[in-house]
Amino acid sequence: MITGTLKSQVDQIWNHFANGGLTNALTVIEQFTYLLFLRRLDERQLRQEKQASILGEPPENPIYPPEERPLRWNVFSNFGPDRLFEVFTRGVDVRTEAEKAKPGSEPRYLTAFDKMKEVGRAGGVFSQHMKGATFMIGKPRLLDQVVTEIGKIEMADRDTKGDLYEYMLSKIASAGRNGQFRTPRHIIRSMVRMMQPDRLDTICDPSCGTAGFLVSAGEYLHDEKPEWFNDKTFRDHFNNRMFNGVEIDPSMLRIGAMNLQLHGIEAPNLLERDALSERNADQRDLYSLILANPPFKGSLDYDAVESSLLDTAKTKKTELLFLSLMLRMLATGGRAAVIVPDGVLFGSSKAHKAIRAELIEKHKLSAVVSLPGGVFKPYAGVSTAILIFTKTGTGGTDQVWFYDLQADGFSLDDKRQSTTENDLPDLENRFHALAAETDRARTDQSFLVPKQEIVDNDYDLSINRYKEIVYEPVDYDPPAVIIQRLKELEQERFEVLEELEKMMGE
Repeated sequence: MITGTLKSQVDQIWNHFANGGLTNALTVIEQFTYLLFLRRLDERQLRQEKQASILGEPPENPIYPPEERPLRWNVFSNFGPDRLFEVFTRGVDVRTEAEKAKPGSEPRYLTAFDKMKEVGRAGGVFSQHMKGATFMIGKPRLLDQVVTEIGKIEMADRDTKGDLYEYMLSKIASAGRNGQFRTPRHIIRSMVRMMQPDRLDTICDPSCGTAGFLVSAGEYLHDEKPEWFNDKTFRDHFNNRMFNGVEIDPSMLRIGAMNLQLHGIEAPNLLERDALSERNADQRDLYSLILANPPFKGSLDYDAVESSLLDTAKTKKTELLFLSLMLRMLATGGRAAVIVPDGVLFGSSKAHKAIRAELIEKHKLSAVVSLPGGVFKPYAGVSTAILIFTKTGTGGTDQVWFYDLQADGFSLDDKRQSTTENDLPDLENRFHALAAETDRARTDQSFLVPKQEIVDNDYDLSINRYKEIVYEPVDYDPPAVIIQRLKELEQERFEVLEELEKMMGE
């Protein structure tokens, strides 16, 4: 949980950006991320130098050779505003002393920002996605203020670094159109707890954005299974193969990469590509767990979609195409928890019915969780649901569990203020004890529906199709009594008017 001190430090940095003319939330977070990355690079080399000093040897393959010393955080952070700005714009001459001594040798300038693009694998997954990145801090004073404030932040442990970045990302929710990239973190955490990632899982989000689902899965393992990290084999799997993501937006990919690294996931596998295109056709039968909130309300041309996705349901709608994609990406036995718009549940088009029939007849659909319409406010009021299913290829759906989530711990208006009403703990507990749900009535908040009933209803998965609502009878007075009461009220009104006229006449 973010502390008051850390929160105020981040707010101060945010204010500096705003006062300096940078007000777009994603732009601010990107520029903040670049500077944070430079600090991390220097801290990494400082650790290498400390270890080398103990051994009495020079550092092996340093990120910054001696001639690049002015590009290091611990050096340029002590420069004045103009000199600091020069390091990021004009750069420094990075010729070695031998090169400088050669007659006719021309200066070779390198900026601190361009250095990030040269680091490569030594800088981790973030540096591998620096193509196209742009430095947008155009004022020396602003750069000096932000570097100074970032230097004050205590980032010694994973929790603090993760909290810092999560708080920065939370500001996207108030950034208008950019809110689409941020799924409420408490909903993500609940989905992760329902799926309970295992030590052997390979987890993927095919529309990873800021990597919230992947980060939450990693935090779940740290919190619930800390003993697993004592095993070197598990640590290697956790850091190198467990977390995978696909994202088309390079800016979001860089932000997601930094989010993962600051949460202690050093080498996630992140792909910059359109998950629905032919370029992503190699993503087949790879993952044991998919967690996602893919984009919906979009439409693509058929020729822009990887052909095998259209075999399941020929459609242009992204929400249906992503479900086809997940079935292709999952290995047999793999599980998925995915947020979909309500239209997926009851849409009457051939494609809507086809994807629902695919999940129910050829695989195992376990649960449909109806979310309240205000979950994504203030930037979206669309009604959504969580689908939980397992890829089998041979069926397995006997009955489907429905849960009507009515409260998520926050008000369902644009303010989204914290409340005491929260069904998420009950949702998680009941999902992990489905055997006890067999006697639940259709009037309850959760219940099981046999597969055949769903088939008979044209594979409709809307909870309203199966939920029974009990209406309490209301006794009304006979019409004659109501009419008499209205007459009496009319007479009273007339008498008051007469009294008012008399008062005016006096």
